[in-house]
Amino acid sequence: MTKRQQFVLATILLTAGLLLTQLMTGASRYFLVGFLSVAAVCSTALVFRQELHGMEWLTILSLPTLFTAAVALFYFLLPVRWLTRLPVAFLYGIGIYALLLTENIYTVAADRTIALLRAAHSVGFLLTLLTYFLLVQTTLAFRFLAPVQTSVIGILSFILALQSVWSMELTTVISRRVWHVCIAVTVFLTQIIWIFSFIPTKTILLALLFTTAFYSTVGASQQYVIEKLYKKTLVEFFIVSAIVFIITLAATSWRATGV
Repeated sequence: MTKRQQFVLATILLTAGLLLTQLMTGASRYFLVGFLSVAAVCSTALVFRQELHGMEWLTILSLPTLFTAAVALFYFLLPVRWLTRLPVAFLYGIGIYALLLTENIYTVAADRTIALLRAAHSVGFLLTLLTYFLLVQTTLAFRFLAPVQTSVIGILSFILALQSVWSMELTTVISRRVWHVCIAVTVFLTQIIWIFSFIPTKTILLALLFTTAFYSTVGASQQYVIEKLYKKTLVEFFIVSAIVFIITLAATSWRATGV
């Protein structure tokens, strides 16, 4: 089979697995989500088995896995209607296929320069943001205690930030600069998550705020790693975050719910 045929086969199998979660009930759903995530790891590793070296086993495989888990978990929050969930499954199929193509470009660009790398960075970052938003929204929907909620989102932030910033270098060994930047970004995001865990804000607004903070910090980090972080770019990231931050505070109900 050609590489593209393997992408199509993996996409069909994973999308079919996503649809099967509709037939499950109770705790068995979460078991199937775990199984589907493992299937995403295995299928991606099988497709790229000859190209992966060193830390690429982490950076290349993490996004398809988390994207699959994010969509599968978000699936449970949708109305129990095929009319709603079939389009989501269709969009997931498009997303995972685009993601496999993006990761393929990364593996090729690690050895030589190709023209599609810039487009792959854009698609990869967009799907990273979508994955982050869905995972954050799902985590917030469970209404964990603040320490648990902060820890879960913090770990997800680090993993997604690491693969996203690494994609700007595409090295088999992650550089010290990338490690330091990702740790700093994670600490910053974790502090924001911890603070807003005690503020009565709607989960959708919190997910949007956290995703915007992730977008700004990781986007700036990507430009910093390749030494193209200019003042204008930094101001643009700050303005976007400031606007969403103000909207979140304005939409938050500060009234006491009881005495």
